[in-house]
Amino acid sequence: MRIIDRYMLRQFLSTFLICYFSLFGLFVVFDVFTNLEEFLRYGKTHGSVLGLIGSHYGYRALLFFDRTAGLIALVASMFTVTWIQRHNELTALMAAGIARTRVAVPVVSAAIAVTGLAAGSREVVIPRFREPLSRRPQDILGNVGQPLLPMHDNATEILFRGERTFSDKQRISKPDFHLPTPSPLDRYGQHLIAENAYYRAPTADRPGGYLLRGVSKPADLADKESLAIDGKPIVITPRDAPAWLKPSECFVVSDVTFEQLAGGASWREFSSTLQLIRGLRNPSLDFGADVRVAIHSRLVQPFLDITLLFLGLPLVLRRDSRNVFAAIGLCAVVVALFMLVTIVCRHLGEIYWVSPAMGAWLPLFLFVPPAVALSDSMNR
Repeated sequence: MRIIDRYMLRQFLSTFLICYFSLFGLFVVFDVFTNLEEFLRYGKTHGSVLGLIGSHYGYRALLFFDRTAGLIALVASMFTVTWIQRHNELTALMAAGIARTRVAVPVVSAAIAVTGLAAGSREVVIPRFREPLSRRPQDILGNVGQPLLPMHDNATEILFRGERTFSDKQRISKPDFHLPTPSPLDRYGQHLIAENAYYRAPTADRPGGYLLRGVSKPADLADKESLAIDGKPIVITPRDAPAWLKPSECFVVSDVTFEQLAGGASWREFSSTLQLIRGLRNPSLDFGADVRVAIHSRLVQPFLDITLLFLGLPLVLRRDSRNVFAAIGLCAVVVALFMLVTIVCRHLGEIYWVSPAMGAWLPLFLFVPPAVALSDSMNR
């Protein structure tokens, strides 16, 4: 690695870190003062206030990096190139026979590496912390009830309803599961009503689903046999599973997890692409165009970040770029237009004006040709 490469990389990394921590610091200050009352309330009963704030925004730092990495990489690249231009270092390098495109190689490489790091974080790191990332300051410990939107299990046609959900124990308070009719499941009535329902992940000897405790309707369910569809038990009663069900309990088998039931948009936002694809193939779930757009957007996002880089960087590195500030202003307009077109295209895919795949990939088709043309102009 040459000295100029190390110099450019050091300048890029320092600028990137300064921009990232400055923007994230502003976000933290604003958000902390907005939710200070909640942090103080939780801090009095559950430990240090600073500890809660540090833990909450430590997870948020990952999400902030994912959301801003592409844009900050472009800003850091432009600042690095602008810096050597304003100090006539680029002129000296070109006089030494080094092409301007060669000078930009370490900056472009570093920006692409940041894009790859953001993609890796999006697919590997963020899904591991999906639960704390989905919590707001008003429910930082997951012990505050959240309204439950009714949701169908499309494999069994059971409608999950309840009063509130509590993520700390994966609990539904006052569950009222509506059984389909006519169906083998409505033999004892159309409702399963209990005090609480707890999600249980599948194990080697038991399927996944919801354990209902304090069942009040049907009143005599403990003495009845389990309900099945095509020979597969769906509503398991204590009569058939006395080893792990008490007389006032029953178990509803479902492939709808608690996070999918209660998380809604948060589950989709913080899941990996593989998890979204598995959810799309889950017969119990009925994902719409928004999830399909999200899956394709995950695949295309690294390419969009690189395209944005090659749209903005040539504006400050072209031979005829005399006014650096004017070039940066033009770049800001290009970035705004890029983001607007991306949002509009994805929305069109979500409402089926275009296919979900086209809604995600269309911005790339629109902006790659201008990016190639602008990149080629740097050599002229």
